[in-house]
Amino acid sequence: MDNPDGLQAPDLYDSQVDSETREFMKLMTGIQDENELRAHILDVQAKAFTVARYPCITSLQFLRRKMSDHAAYGQVLKLGRERGGALLLEMGACFGIEIRKAVADGFPVKQIIASDLNTGEEYVICFLRTTHEGFETNGPILLLEFWEFGHVLCRSTPESFPVTFLAGDALDPEFLSPILYEVETRPPLDLARNRTLNALKGKCSVIYARSFFHVFDEVQQYQLAHALGSLLSPEKGSVIFGSHAGNTEKGLVAHKKIAGKESTFFHSPSSWEELWCETSLADPRGGMARWGEDTLERPVFLFGEVRVETSLKFASSGSGMRGYYMDWSVTRL
Repeated sequence: MDNPDGLQAPDLYDSQVDSETREFMKLMTGIQDENELRAHILDVQAKAFTVARYPCITSLQFLRRKMSDHAAYGQVLKLGRERGGALLLEMGACFGIEIRKAVADGFPVKQIIASDLNTGEEYVICFLRTTHEGFETNGPILLLEFWEFGHVLCRSTPESFPVTFLAGDALDPEFLSPILYEVETRPPLDLARNRTLNALKGKCSVIYARSFFHVFDEVQQYQLAHALGSLLSPEKGSVIFGSHAGNTEKGLVAHKKIAGKESTFFHSPSSWEELWCETSLADPRGGMARWGEDTLERPVFLFGEVRVETSLKFASSGSGMRGYYMDWSVTRL
C-alpha cells in the first residue's frame, strides 16, 4: 500500500496495536488472519488520512479504547444496566471504536448517540477489498464523515450497529447551545427524527469526551463545558467524563504545528475543577447560563451539585508527542 505524504510508516502498527486491540478488532471485523487484519486497518487509516490529517489518524489512536480504562467506566456500565432508558453520548466520536467497546460490554446499543463534525464534503474512496456489506471489491465508496469510516473499519452497517449518529458543529448554538433550557421548553425526544444535540437537554445519563476539549481555545472550552453540562441528566450518578491533554498550570503552550495549530490552551487539574463547579458555598460565580444571559464566565454547576475528579499523568503518544494527559469526571451528587 502506498504511504501518503505525512502518514507514519506502516510498521507503527506493530508497535502501537497491542494484542488486546488486535483481538478486539478481530471481534469487530470478523477478520481472524493477522496479516489480513493489519492490511485492512492500514487501508482504512490511509483513506481516512486523505480526509483529515489528524494525529489520532497518523498514530492509529482511533483504535484505542480509553473509555474502558477510565475510572468512571464501571459507573457507565452500571447506568446502562440499571437505569431504564439511560442515554450515552460520545462527543468527537471519530470511528466510534470507544462506544463499540461499551456495546460489547453490555450498554444498550439503541441508547447511544455519537456526534462529530460533518466534513461538509463528499469523498469517493476506493478500498482494496470488500469491507462493508453491499460495497464491491475495489469499488468507489462515498463517505461523508469519519463515522462512516467506522462502519467500513468494523464491517458494520447502520442496521447492524444502530447507534444514532448526529453530525454537527459543537460550537454552533443551533446544534448545541450552551444555554440551559427550562424544563417545560424541552421538546419530546425522538432519536430517529432528532438532528441536533439540543433535544438532549437534561436527558443524558453519560457523556464521554476523549481528546475533545484540548482542540478548542479557552473561551470555546467554557462554552462546550456549559453546553455538555446542560445535557446531563439531573439524576444522581449521571456523569460526564473523558480525557485530554493538560498541564500542571493552565495557559497557552506553543508546540510544533499540529493540524494547523502551533499552540494549544491547556487546563490544569485545579482550573478544570473550577471550570465545572463552584469551589465553595461562598463562590458567587456558579450556575449554568440561562436564557437571556450573555456570559459563560462561571462554573457550570453550583457547589454541591457535582463531584469533580481529575488525574494528571505524563505520557507519550504514538504520534511522538510527549506531555501531560488528564483523566477527569464530573458526577451528579
